[in-house]
Amino acid sequence: MQNPFRYRVFYTVRQKIVTSAVALALLVWGTVTVVQRVTTPEDRSCAPGVSRPAGSDECVGVATAGNGYAFGREQLKQVADAIGRENATLEDGRYATVALLLPLTSTSPGLREKVLNELQGAFAQQYRANRQNNEVPKIRLLLANTGKDNVHWKTAVDQLKTMTGAPHRLRAVSGIATSSGPVSRAVGELTRAGIAVVGTTITADDIANGPGALRFPGLARVSPTNGDEARALAHFGRVDAAKALLVHDTRTGDHYTDTLKNAFSRLLARSPHESQLFTSDADPNAEGTTANTFRRITHLVCDAGARTVFFAGRHTQLRQFINALGARGCQDLRITVLTGDEASYLGGDPQLDRSALDTGLTVRYAALAHPDAWRARPGYRPPETGGSTAAYEEFVRTLGTVAKAPAGPIGRTALADGQTIIAYDAMATAVRAVREATPPGDHVPPLADVARQWPQVKGSLKVPGASGWICLDNHGNPHNKAVPVVQLTRGAPRFVAMAWPEGEPPAADCLPPRRP
Repeated sequence: MQNPFRYRVFYTVRQKIVTSAVALALLVWGTVTVVQRVTTPEDRSCAPGVSRPAGSDECVGVATAGNGYAFGREQLKQVADAIGRENATLEDGRYATVALLLPLTSTSPGLREKVLNELQGAFAQQYRANRQNNEVPKIRLLLANTGKDNVHWKTAVDQLKTMTGAPHRLRAVSGIATSSGPVSRAVGELTRAGIAVVGTTITADDIANGPGALRFPGLARVSPTNGDEARALAHFGRVDAAKALLVHDTRTGDHYTDTLKNAFSRLLARSPHESQLFTSDADPNAEGTTANTFRRITHLVCDAGARTVFFAGRHTQLRQFINALGARGCQDLRITVLTGDEASYLGGDPQLDRSALDTGLTVRYAALAHPDAWRARPGYRPPETGGSTAAYEEFVRTLGTVAKAPAGPIGRTALADGQTIIAYDAMATAVRAVREATPPGDHVPPLADVARQWPQVKGSLKVPGASGWICLDNHGNPHNKAVPVVQLTRGAPRFVAMAWPEGEPPAADCLPPRRP
């Protein structure tokens, strides 16, 4: 017997029409939904000016609203919020913008700490500058993210180049923090667009200008070059080249390691020992297989009887090398490792075997800044020139103000790696140029005039930085900048002494000499 319900529902003329109509409606709805999904672009925005590039989950670009967007990084939220509150106090048309260009979403623990510290230092200077005797223009601070390993540098730079007009009035970019190929290209594009750039912790000699080589017109730096760091270490250590050797990375294209290797090679021209080589991973933060190489290199260091080892490489490989030296066979041989400022990352590295430092091994590096460099203590008086205790103490007071409400909080501050100090000084240098370029009666300087200020930042017009005097030569490079020599310990890195590229502090006038 046929089911009467089935007959009534599906086989009457009326129900056939109803069923067909419903089926057609569902088909149309499904088709429209599919077409919309295919033809409507996915919303990849994160915040005004910030989005996720195709194939990436990182939010990159310039946070143009200036309202405290932290790029999804919880550790940056407090300082980003503080920057947003300060920006909100500024009157439209009466400020100039300085952007911080950094890899804000880096996955490297050491670089994440560095980024946080740089934001804190830059904000402290922004806050101070906006309360300096009502000077104009006020300073608006924006964050620009280049992504992990600076892969998306062009996205951020292309945006920055469009922001020189209203409402942003971008007049300088700071936060240029790593000596790498992407950063070099970013600096090149920005400076060719007429935007002044102030490097914080770039030290590579080839991301700089010089006589007959104006590759980056409008670039200024507040950190010494790798060449200057090497010369300062040589003056400090009085190294016997006959008992020294160089360990360096063979991976090319890394401006930091390449130029540090060249600088150390010149110092060791009379060394009887050939260099010991390793090759790091394409990602210098990756562990790779270099730990195995360093285990073998330590045997050769012992065979050579080396007392001093110059190391040209990034911090991950330096940590591996130190750990390997801690287990070396010749522990009766006292060895000093000398290296560049990348060692500052190791102060908080949990993978560093600190017991290695108890095996007759001393690790010292040329720091960019240190909290003890300009503070007198028993047995140490800071140099009379090249910097001042007063300038450093002003930085400490400002940092104390912004660390708490209403300006802050800005998160936990750490000064031992020098990043907060040097970012504060870089921002001070940018502010100096922006204000010196502003004509009387105006509120914003012409764009081109900001980048023209660097040759006059010297003598009585120097920037009295917390890291030391910033006296720029005609090419935007710091003259005889103070280089704190710092030693790794089981605890916090310890300041040892001040060193100078020229062998002694600059004269009181801080005027760079004529160069051939």
